[in-house]
Amino acid sequence: MAKTEVILTHKIEGLGSESDVQTVAAGYARNYLFPRGLAIPVTSGNKRRLEALKKRRKVREVNEFSNAEELAASLKKMILIMEVKTGDDGKLFGSVTPQNIAEELEHQYDVHVDRKRIHINERIRGVGDYDIELHLHARVHSNLKVRVKSTNPVVIEKQEKESLKEKQAASSD
Repeated sequence: MAKTEVILTHKIEGLGSESDVQTVAAGYARNYLFPRGLAIPVTSGNKRRLEALKKRRKVREVNEFSNAEELAASLKKMILIMEVKTGDDGKLFGSVTPQNIAEELEHQYDVHVDRKRIHINERIRGVGDYDIELHLHARVHSNLKVRVKSTNPVVIEKQEKESLKEKQAASSD
């Protein structure tokens, strides 16, 4: 099979990032990468263009890192409140998934986090408070507090009684 060297102009999953020089099949380059503007062939003129692509990539990576740090700092302060359907015993019908958390973040705080960046260590199948780990960038990780509440009135009454008991116990200490 014929191979050709290309300079990537955009990030491509499984192949590389912007300004990387990769060896790919000639047909893949000719039929997919070049027509879509995702890569350019390696020539003497394009090698000069490679420096501009590297500068653009560095600026983009610095911006992504700083945005991820700012988002991590703000998310540490937030408490995401999710209201879900439960049975009378306080157990959820199903569980809270990363997709649910991403949608609620978008809805409540207008913050977009990809569901693939949300990591749940323990399954969320009941009401209560949970710490969720977020991988916002390769070097930036954050935690988000998620409070799961029930929409079932029976469970809400039980929660209120329990929180009252906790407050009384704390005040008597």
